[in-house]
Amino acid sequence: MKALLLLVALWAALFGDSILKIATYNVENLFDLEKKGYKYKEYEPNTNSNWNQRTYKIKLQNIAKVIKEIDADIIALQEVHSLQALKDLRFTLKQNGLYYQYYSIADKKHTATKVAFLSKLPFTYSKELSVTSTYKYRNILESKFKINGNDLYIFINHWKAKSGPESMRIVSAKTLRKRVSEIGYDKNIVLLGDFNSHYEEFLIFKRNRKHNDTNGKTGINHVLRTLKQIHRAKDVKYEKENFYNLWYDTDASKRYSYIFKGKKEALDNILISQPLLDKKGISYIDDSITNLDKNYLFKKKNIYRWQVSKARVSKHKGKGYSDHLPVMAKFRVK
Repeated sequence: MKALLLLVALWAALFGDSILKIATYNVENLFDLEKKGYKYKEYEPNTNSNWNQRTYKIKLQNIAKVIKEIDADIIALQEVHSLQALKDLRFTLKQNGLYYQYYSIADKKHTATKVAFLSKLPFTYSKELSVTSTYKYRNILESKFKINGNDLYIFINHWKAKSGPESMRIVSAKTLRKRVSEIGYDKNIVLLGDFNSHYEEFLIFKRNRKHNDTNGKTGINHVLRTLKQIHRAKDVKYEKENFYNLWYDTDASKRYSYIFKGKKEALDNILISQPLLDKKGISYIDDSITNLDKNYLFKKKNIYRWQVSKARVSKHKGKGYSDHLPVMAKFRVK
């Protein structure tokens, strides 16, 4: 009997399925303490704004606490200022018992904040997609992983904020769509990050003239083609060249990562290509999409963002986390 149990355990270890957790988190302005590089005024180090070694360390520890709770295999990050800030976060995580051996950041364009990732798994390559040459658009980070012989492409996004019209987000979406078409729609592809777009952006922005300068067309819904698959993952039908937004695979009340003026929004999204729904190779695990809505991430009815005073000279209070909640999903690797 013992021999049989040992054989079963060995078989599972060698040939059993494994679980891959992928997450995305806008960490809200993780600036380093270096004097070089463009920074927002309140993040200039060692000034009256109180952005110094003490507050920086608190920010790192707080963000590390959240990431450790997620414990993803691959976590996409937005609003990281520099490679130094990414390394400092990685070191803080290691001090807290979570080690990410692999990492990358889109730092070729000197925007104030950038996208990055931390990973427990090695990647084949990581490179940047230039949306435009101007600083109005952040580069997209493209990375390829090979997991148990399966290729997986991950694209980390941080599209233009709602301070700009939808036409600006469409520019980023078209860059993404063009690159995906080059790779092929039959590949395992994950698009994730802060799209500054609700999963049904085409509905909520129609009456907002400031945003709707595209005659009702949106980057996330029309360019990335998420309009047809609006059911639970187990019920969706194959739609060639479409992406499936995982928010549809959980209850509507749970579909949010941001709160603006008391209204919940899903600005952070995880979209997957059709092969990740076919239960072969790498595949999405039904009903696994979720935000991290722990009590400590809220202050009253709002997300407990990093606290900066609104005085004439903004000052960091050394409290809070981020204005976004992390979003995560699980995948089965055969």
